[in-house]
Amino acid sequence: MPNISVFLPSSNRSATLEIVNRLKESECVKNIFILPVNAGETAIEGTTELVTDRIESSETIRLMAERCGGDYVLIMTRSMGIEMSTFAIERMLHIAEDTGAGLLYSDYFEIKNGEREIHPTTDYQTGSVRDDFDFGPLLLINPIALRSAAKTIKPNHKFAGLYNLRLNISRDFLIMRIPEYLYTYRETDIRSSGQKQFDYVNPRNRAVQIEMEETVTGHLKKIDALLEPPFLEIDDDESNFDFEASVIIPVKNRIKTIGDAVKSALNQKTDFRFNVIVVDNHSDDGTTELLGKFSADNKNLIHIIPERKDLLIGGCWNLAVKNNLCGKYAIQLDSDDLFKDENAIQSVVDLFVKEKCGMVIGSYLLTDFALREIEPGLVDHREWSPENGPNNALRINGLGAPRAFYTPLIRKTGIPNVSYGEDYFLGLRISRDFKIGRIYNPIYLCRRWEENTDSALTIQKQNMHNIYKDRLRTFEILSRINKNRLK
Repeated sequence: MPNISVFLPSSNRSATLEIVNRLKESECVKNIFILPVNAGETAIEGTTELVTDRIESSETIRLMAERCGGDYVLIMTRSMGIEMSTFAIERMLHIAEDTGAGLLYSDYFEIKNGEREIHPTTDYQTGSVRDDFDFGPLLLINPIALRSAAKTIKPNHKFAGLYNLRLNISRDFLIMRIPEYLYTYRETDIRSSGQKQFDYVNPRNRAVQIEMEETVTGHLKKIDALLEPPFLEIDDDESNFDFEASVIIPVKNRIKTIGDAVKSALNQKTDFRFNVIVVDNHSDDGTTELLGKFSADNKNLIHIIPERKDLLIGGCWNLAVKNNLCGKYAIQLDSDDLFKDENAIQSVVDLFVKEKCGMVIGSYLLTDFALREIEPGLVDHREWSPENGPNNALRINGLGAPRAFYTPLIRKTGIPNVSYGEDYFLGLRISRDFKIGRIYNPIYLCRRWEENTDSALTIQKQNMHNIYKDRLRTFEILSRINKNRLK
């Protein structure tokens, strides 16, 4: 049986001692290296202390590559609350030997608020380049892959070392998931998915984001998927549109919010003709009747009820943009949300005309149901840059809101008939070729309430969403590689 070197961060000596004692029960464990948060703590017998800054840094990865002496390396990315199942290490080692994988991870049990739950992870694929990919807190790594990757990691990164490590490994080795629950982890971050999803745009995390962007950009360059400017401008001299813009609102059973959304759209002040197209996907809660009253009173409200009953949000968008009354620019408004003021769509169209971009993305304020601002407040995605935004978009889970599109472009591209990720698909697809315009002042109010589709998701639902977006990234990366090879 091969042996392993274990690297374990430590922020609590008693918790670390408990993990160390359990590790020593396995005959496979050769070396245990402790990475203490507080250097100089009383040493734990049978372990070696490595003084470094943090588990995610380039310096730590370099030290691991230098000191690992076993056949494999087990990295515990969290410092406490991990309990290995019986023969878990041996199981991982058997699979590593049989497959030659460079990195292995597994499903696990999770304890939250005293309750044990399953925590399945997802399979790694070409498009799994987001920096928050969930491997769980245990990574088994081939030391050859570790040493090879350590040679190319930027030496001054404090936060992106682990991210750089696994992107490096993915280029030359298999990254494989073991769909078995091999350990238990006591989770301390019990926030809902709706709260966690904004961590990456928090200004306090800006230094982290800069390093992550540098890392994914380098990875894309090495696999020949990097996009470089200049990007195309649209030829917006289209004469076959009766309206300059349309606000598109897909809706199903949003009687509590659809009135606010429609009013905020109809009350826009512009120097051009616009309309509001609501695709009412067979609501049965009173939404249809309310929209009927609105459309009877306002000729610029187009109320569409699809003939089909198999349309999701993307399908409703296709129906709206292919309608003869759709304007030259299609502007998104979710049925939960509303524009911040009466000048929102004027500012969007002005930017289309000025920059001739294929897509415009605004900024929004996060609010509760009563429209009171909540954390993190303004979400403006200032990580975007005209030169590198299309590359960095592959690392993150969203590009911002509201989104607006040059209608001839999305008529040609088409929109996936899904209810999650259709906007992300369009952002990736359009940014592959065309300029993206950004508005950094808030023009949109995004409500967070209990009926949001992403307010508090189960791990199974989160995995479904992540798998789909990773697949979109896979499609896009392969398309960009093909595009670059045809230059």
